[in-house]
Amino acid sequence: MSMWSGVVVGLSIAAPVGPIGVLCMKRTINQGRRYGFLSGLGAASADAVYGLIAAIGFTTLTNLLVEQQMWISLIGGLFLCYLGYQSVKALPIGNQEIPLNSGLLRAYLTTFFLTLTNPMTILSFVAIFAGIQHSTEATTGDSLLLVLGIFFGSLLWWLQLAVVIGAIRQALNQTVMRGISILSGIVLLLFGVWSIVSELEV
Repeated sequence: MSMWSGVVVGLSIAAPVGPIGVLCMKRTINQGRRYGFLSGLGAASADAVYGLIAAIGFTTLTNLLVEQQMWISLIGGLFLCYLGYQSVKALPIGNQEIPLNSGLLRAYLTTFFLTLTNPMTILSFVAIFAGIQHSTEATTGDSLLLVLGIFFGSLLWWLQLAVVIGAIRQALNQTVMRGISILSGIVLLLFGVWSIVSELEV
């Protein structure tokens, strides 16, 4: 597999709508394209970190992450609930930025953290790279190029999402933005509760 194959993999991993996608769309609508894109960049960076771990073959670290999956997922679920609650409580005013996640660095770090709290992500990458090793004679360099492609593929998805949602934002008034903020907050809360309950039931 080449770097271009990695781009396709990155797009396929980022595209499904989940809590990160909801959060990025919400931030783009409430705060603008930069916040949506930086949030997506955080998710793409976390994908790259997990991809790198799988590519290099850090078996001990991979096993540790899998063993602690429940606690990691619980922390991520609680954080999603917090973000959801703040989203419902916050009130966007016109085109002004809302206090929640107002810093670009914070927008990046929150999605980076949330993506890292999904241990299933690393299992996906482990499966991808295991398949590569069985089907080809891929070198470490080839695997690193694939990781780079995955990063850029994921980043491409978040960039186009921020551009599209940012264009839609121009047509929204304060009432609609408030409704979207409440709806996205409820969705984030549901994702968080589902993550917690699913782990506690295991």
